[in-house]
Amino acid sequence: MPKRKVMIGFLGSQLDSGQGSGRWEKWRPTVSMAQHEDLVVDRIELLHAPGHIGLAEQVSRDIASASPQTEVRLAPMGVRDPWDFGEVYGALYDWVRTYDFDLDAEEYWVHITTGTHVGQICLFLLVESRFIPGVLLQTSPPKRQTRGNAGTYTLIDLDLSRYDDLARRFEQAQADALDFLKSGIATRNPAFNALIAEVERVAVRSRAPVLLTGPTGAGKSHLARRMYELKKARHQVAGDFVEVNCATLRGDGAASTLFGHKKGAFTGAAADRAGLLRAADGGVLFLDEIGELGADEQAMLLKAVEEKKFFPVGADREVASDFQLVAGTNRDLRLEVAAGRFREDLFARINLWSYTLPGLAERPEDLAPNIDHLLQRAGAELQQAVRFNTEARARYLAFAQSANAHWSGNFRDLSASITRLATLAEGGRIDTALVEAEILRLRWMWQRDAVDTSAQVDLAAVLGEESWQALDLFDQLQLQAVADVCRRSSSLSETGRRLFHRSRDKRQVVNDADRLRKYLLKHGLSWEQLR
Repeated sequence: MPKRKVMIGFLGSQLDSGQGSGRWEKWRPTVSMAQHEDLVVDRIELLHAPGHIGLAEQVSRDIASASPQTEVRLAPMGVRDPWDFGEVYGALYDWVRTYDFDLDAEEYWVHITTGTHVGQICLFLLVESRFIPGVLLQTSPPKRQTRGNAGTYTLIDLDLSRYDDLARRFEQAQADALDFLKSGIATRNPAFNALIAEVERVAVRSRAPVLLTGPTGAGKSHLARRMYELKKARHQVAGDFVEVNCATLRGDGAASTLFGHKKGAFTGAAADRAGLLRAADGGVLFLDEIGELGADEQAMLLKAVEEKKFFPVGADREVASDFQLVAGTNRDLRLEVAAGRFREDLFARINLWSYTLPGLAERPEDLAPNIDHLLQRAGAELQQAVRFNTEARARYLAFAQSANAHWSGNFRDLSASITRLATLAEGGRIDTALVEAEILRLRWMWQRDAVDTSAQVDLAAVLGEESWQALDLFDQLQLQAVADVCRRSSSLSETGRRLFHRSRDKRQVVNDADRLRKYLLKHGLSWEQLR
């Protein structure tokens, strides 16, 4: 049995109007749906303003005259201002929530030819979000208006799964956005690719704060700028990208730099200063190393993020700035909160979307495409094509992916290394001799990671003097060495790779982090305690 056809739409206060017999010579969109010879609309839900009840009843009688099988239900909408989006959408939403949709027996056509533009948009949104489980109905007048000529109608189904070509376009647009965020680098690390895929969705759908954590040089600043550029390309921001390294902000000047000040607020304040938060109005504010902010600045920033308003230094009147905050840090802010160095309420506010960018050593499969990208960029700057020969590339890549390559500066180290190789390459060819020299330079540069004892972990303080003294000297020396490697590493996984760099090659299942975690747990320790 075919489903009953139900039309939902606004009364057209102008298009559906008409008096006397002459009204039948005029094309009226709502009435026309009852005039198609090959179509029977079983019911029309006619939405109308209370003040148009007379016209609604006239249209209802005309529909009954043209199509006695069609039932018309009048649905008054208590809307005072039909051009107020919030009011119209709210009224429609309330009506839809109480409407008894019967999908087994009825199909729903939502008429968007009549009503104000605001009303049409609201109906579109309700169909697109599936609050109204139907399709859009667009009607058009005949080329020549004559009595009984119903014109034409078109149905539009917003279920994009039915449109393969459109679906492919959306998939391609998303793939292009992911490629953009990754700077065109064909990264292969599954965890990193999954992270970037979620960042892309958040970047184009949300204006909430984003927190990027990870070691120095992991690409936090670069990713923040690419997020901004993606939003800019989608016309989601109109303001600037403003980047601030909070580690450079010290003393009284910190608040002034961020929030601005009034003339005479302090010694040396010879003129008003807008501050960087106001410079980011309508755009994106990237606060790198946010964990370095002082307590006063943290409190001021919390208000600015929550209310989009703040007081410049020395001001008695608030100013406004509507920016999206992206924060970066190489610290674990959870530990900073526990230690009382970072406000818990600010951390909760900026931690809605939190992403940890892995260090370069944690993405060995991504070294090759990044090397190619950096080499191409270095060649462009030098205005010549630069390439490895086969043996040199294999040697450099083998070292780069080995446990001996610390990449403590992450992409900064790799970028500097490739730049040196490209600059020294005779005729644009990087040979094995150049690679061996570069490896020696990197080994020398990273030696400080192995010999630096200034940051040695005080295990007696961590474990307690009594527990520390109860250990054999052998266990003390071993645990101290492990703790020092933990302190110099950016993650649990990186620490494990350094400590088990030989035995890991002999195992079928490699889980360095789990091995290290269990070892530390025997002594009642965690990797986070040793940082």
